[in-house]
Order: sequence, then structure tokens, then C-alpha cells
Amino acid sequence: MKLASLKSGRDGKLVVVSEDLSRMAPAGDIAPTLQSALDNWDQVSGKLEKLHAQLENGEIEGEAFDQAQCHSPLPRAYHWADGSAYVNHVELVRKARGAEMPESFWTDPLMYQGGSDTFLAPREPVKMPQSEGFGIDFEAEIAVITDDVPMGVSPEDALKHIKLVMLVNDVSLRGLIPNELGKGFGFYQSKPSSAFSPVCVTPDQLGDNWKEGKVHLPLVSELNGDKFGEPNAGVDMTFHFGQLIAHAAKTRPLGAGTIIGSGTVSNKLDGGPGKPVKDGGVGYSCIAEIRMIETIQDGKPTTSFMDFGDRIAIEMFDGNGKSIFGRIEQTVEKA
Repeated sequence: MKLASLKSGRDGKLVVVSEDLSRMAPAGDIAPTLQSALDNWDQVSGKLEKLHAQLENGEIEGEAFDQAQCHSPLPRAYHWADGSAYVNHVELVRKARGAEMPESFWTDPLMYQGGSDTFLAPREPVKMPQSEGFGIDFEAEIAVITDDVPMGVSPEDALKHIKLVMLVNDVSLRGLIPNELGKGFGFYQSKPSSAFSPVCVTPDQLGDNWKEGKVHLPLVSELNGDKFGEPNAGVDMTFHFGQLIAHAAKTRPLGAGTIIGSGTVSNKLDGGPGKPVKDGGVGYSCIAEIRMIETIQDGKPTTSFMDFGDRIAIEMFDGNGKSIFGRIEQTVEKA
């Protein structure tokens, strides 16, 4: 099943979407918003599945689906926590600044709680008051949405609480991160609003590409029209989504509609750092990673962070080349 939230009020208007992303059917009679559906998932998911099947089978005509009219599936959420499941990415960050990585990073996930009161729409500009010194970067990631998760859930049982999967651009301001972390109190200004894919899908929609709590497909990002990365999200993911959810729920229950991010998707190459797409590698899911590799290899980075007018697109395709979640496509603009 594929779901989306059309722009309407603060929390959007829920629709079901055809598998080829061409048509949609209003779902307001079942649940007015996605959050409402998640709050009552056991009661409404079957009805939503039936509506989706009717749309897919042509029993109802539906309406044309326009990704540009979508908000993020949850335009705002009660809880948004982003992990760093691809420890290769973390290792590169620390290596670039000459810091050793604690062994615990391989067994205990990193995670931060981000602002969730406002998410960007998938085609909404990333607006910043300035670009110089901010180090504006994208981060292409996978995210899952849960129902109610009990405190102390096991990683295995946590997988059962994943109801939906989507993509995310976790916007990061790299120039502001060092000073914030240096205070010893975590991210705030350096992590502005994120954007999610136009469509979210139930895990079964991914077929064999969803297994072991991971999405086993390349995540494609394009920077200013050129392919920047296509690492496989199921490769080099140290912590699967069940482990990330269990980590978040160690000392608290998680409410329905909680979003858990994977962190920047990152693949190694022959046990070492990856290579750019143009050089035969799978590239990167953020600018910071190629800058880290440039620093390690050449002593300094040469790739610039994003500036006003730059465009980022993030998308994932199935084995037949069809877009699964729709396309995140954003331009950096001056606020």
C-alpha cells in the first residue's frame, strides 16, 4: 500500500496512491490524516488496503496524482529521531579530523532527536538566511514510521511496529555543527527542518527488497542534475531498523507516528572509502562524506557545500526502474 498527504491545513489530507504513482483516491472517509490512521492502525489499515486494491484494480477511477501537491507524509510528527546506522560514515567523519572512533560505536547506535514541529514538503525549497559559513548539506536517508512501541522492546519485536517506509533529506548545516557539539549538548541550529518523500509505503510493498529490517535497493541522489550517489541502503548498514527503534525505546515508549531515520546511507569499497560515481564507485549520500575522503587523501576538501540555487534530488527505484516513493526535489534559496 502507498499513502501520501496532500497539502491541506497543518496535517495534510490522506490519500492512497497507485503503485505507478499516477493515480490517487481520497481516504478521508477512513482517516482524515496519516497521523489519525497511525493512531488507529489496527482498525483502519485493512480499509486503506482495500481502497488501495480498488484503485489498483480499476474498480475506482481515482484522480491524477501530482507529487508537487504533496506535503511530507507526516507534515509534522510527535517524534523524529535520526540514527547513524552506517558506521562507515561516522568512521570517515572522525578519521578526517584525526580522531579515533570508540569501539562502542559498532555496538551501540548513535541517535539524535530532531525538530518535528515542521517538516518541509518534498518539493519545497530549503531556505536559509545565508550560505557562507553554514555549510549547507543534504543527507539522503531511509526512514520508517511506527505505531505505538512499548519501552524496552527487543530489536526483533521492534520490527513488527514498522508500519511505513519513506525517504528523507535530513538537511544539515555542517558549518554550525562543530560549535554546537563542542558545547556538549547536541544538535539544534545545525539541524533545520527535514523533507520526506511524497509517498510512504508499507514494508510488504517492497517485496524481497525489504528483509532483515533493511531496504536492499540503491538510494539515488542527484546534485544539480548530476548523479552524486547510488549506494545500496541494505549494504554496510550496521544497525537495522529494529535495532534503531529498540535503542530509541530503551527508556521510553514511542508514540504512534514516531519517525526513525537510518542516517546517511554509505557504502564502503573493498573495505575502504567509496569512490565518486564518475570514477566507477557508488558515490555518496551527502557532500560531507566526499569532503572527508578528499581531506584524508589530499589534506583538504575541494568539493563545496551547497549554495543558493543549488538543487538536490533523492529517489529510489525498483528492479523495473520505477520510482517507489516519488522524488524529493529541493532548491536552496535565501530566506
